[in-house]
Amino acid sequence: MTEYERSRTMPAQPEHVFDQAANIDQMDTWLPESLHLDAGELPAVTVHDNGTDRDTSALLRAQRDQMRIEWGTRDQGSYTGWLQVAGIGSGASEVTVHLSFFSDSHDPGERAVHDALDTSLQRLEQQVRLRVDNAAG
Repeated sequence: MTEYERSRTMPAQPEHVFDQAANIDQMDTWLPESLHLDAGELPAVTVHDNGTDRDTSALLRAQRDQMRIEWGTRDQGSYTGWLQVAGIGSGASEVTVHLSFFSDSHDPGERAVHDALDTSLQRLEQQVRLRVDNAAG
């Protein structure tokens, strides 16, 4: 099993960050650009990967009371992940994303995963900033 984790500080209350991250209709705005989510009967979702042009059955659960989103492949059980939002004071939050690959054949490699996580966290921060800025003014 291979695991990866990245974190990023965001200038918003944890509830605002979590609400943006967990919004199923807007997840495509911060997920890796090649991935697209189609929500079925939650927690069941389908993830389409433009890079491979494949659909994968997955599960997605958002737990607002814990400020946590968890996901993973449904049929083959080769991949899981979670996103955790934590308040760090002064109106800021830290967002951590963790990925676990249970098969080397599904692991795209450290550089690719770190790049995807960093980009996704940056895109999430942009969405959070847009929402906070629009709410403020």
